[in-house]
Amino acid sequence: MKNIWSVLAILLSAVLLTVGFNLLLIPHQLITGGLSGIAMIIGYFTGLNIGMIYLVINIPVMIWGMMVIGRRFVLLSAISVFATSWFMQLIPERTITPDTILGSVFGAVLIGIATGLSLRAGGSTGGFDIIGSILTRNRDFPLGMVLFGLNGLVILALGYYKGDWSLALYSMLSMYITGKVMDMIHIRHIKVTAFIVTRNKEKLVQRLLQHRGVTLIKTEGAFSKQEHDMLMTVTTRYELAELKKIVLENDPKAFVNIVETVGIIGEFRRTN
Repeated sequence: MKNIWSVLAILLSAVLLTVGFNLLLIPHQLITGGLSGIAMIIGYFTGLNIGMIYLVINIPVMIWGMMVIGRRFVLLSAISVFATSWFMQLIPERTITPDTILGSVFGAVLIGIATGLSLRAGGSTGGFDIIGSILTRNRDFPLGMVLFGLNGLVILALGYYKGDWSLALYSMLSMYITGKVMDMIHIRHIKVTAFIVTRNKEKLVQRLLQHRGVTLIKTEGAFSKQEHDMLMTVTTRYELAELKKIVLENDPKAFVNIVETVGIIGEFRRTN
């Protein structure tokens, strides 16, 4: 049942993404971040179908993700990409507001909601989210700065080739709002640390060790004076939904505290 709700959430996010693209951003020649923004700028300059470009440039990324990650995250992300591309063929591009600022702001809000919803469901909207999951999987990679730089290059290309720097500024505004809305729905930091107090240590450790390192800490309840096991593990925001799923499946009564992680020094993943 949970998987059905996850797929429904992914499909809803694909609809929101399509509305943000086809009705608010694309009619004003604006762009968003990531591979979808690259698809838009290619479409603006070539006249090709942006939805199909979005699908084509995501395919090698999804294949890479399946080879490296090969899990639920990539499958849900693939559903999102294919659904978004399909909905972009069904919902025609047209202007619902002549105001570029309104298109930029409300398009960004819808895209931010869609992206956050996808991440909460355990997937993503494809593109840089899959790349980010791969790059941050085994090392403390400065993903935020890299994505900021790539998006900056796309914006500069839009302003230069269109000869209209207002479009570039509106697009920057759109990306900023998208990020803020997504952070409100999901989580801002790339990496998080989970502290899990459990009475079902063996099953949880067995599941968690399949994909990440785990530290076991012996604890004692201050009130109950009973001994407990606390598991500490570092994961990425892309895998947070899956981590919650593992905990709920193996110990629904576990106490979990998730905190933001600024940086990692030393071994991040379990190595064989």
